[in-house]
Amino acid sequence: MNDITIYHNPACGTSRNVLALIRNTGDEPTVIEYLKTPPDRATLQRLIAAMGVPVREVLRQKGTPYDELGLGDAKWRDDELIDFMLQHPILINRPIVVTPIATRLCRPSEAVLDILPRPQRGAFSKEDGEAVVDAKGQRVARP
Repeated sequence: MNDITIYHNPACGTSRNVLALIRNTGDEPTVIEYLKTPPDRATLQRLIAAMGVPVREVLRQKGTPYDELGLGDAKWRDDELIDFMLQHPILINRPIVVTPIATRLCRPSEAVLDILPRPQRGAFSKEDGEAVVDAKGQRVARP
């Protein structure tokens, strides 16, 4: 039974690192490329509620129509912001990971470590070479 889901963008380094960290536990998650298969309204609302964060925290600004749509304006209600995310899935920040422990927007990628049901099996470094866990699967202390 697969009990981990990642809303993933393969063009995003953070998303690729999170997916690799999940796989480093030996689990193979359900991978939803949300730009190809966007969540419906109910799913997006459920994810946001499960994360316990404001809707605005799930909005991505970089590389999106955020500025041209004026989404920084406080006039937009949560349901309107969700409408924009449904119309333009690139506005959904990523990666969002769902596990039996919690649902979380995993930025930075190390945030996923707190919600994985199984430990890391060994050393892991991000694509940029930054070590995340050592050979014993333990977190590497950040300076």
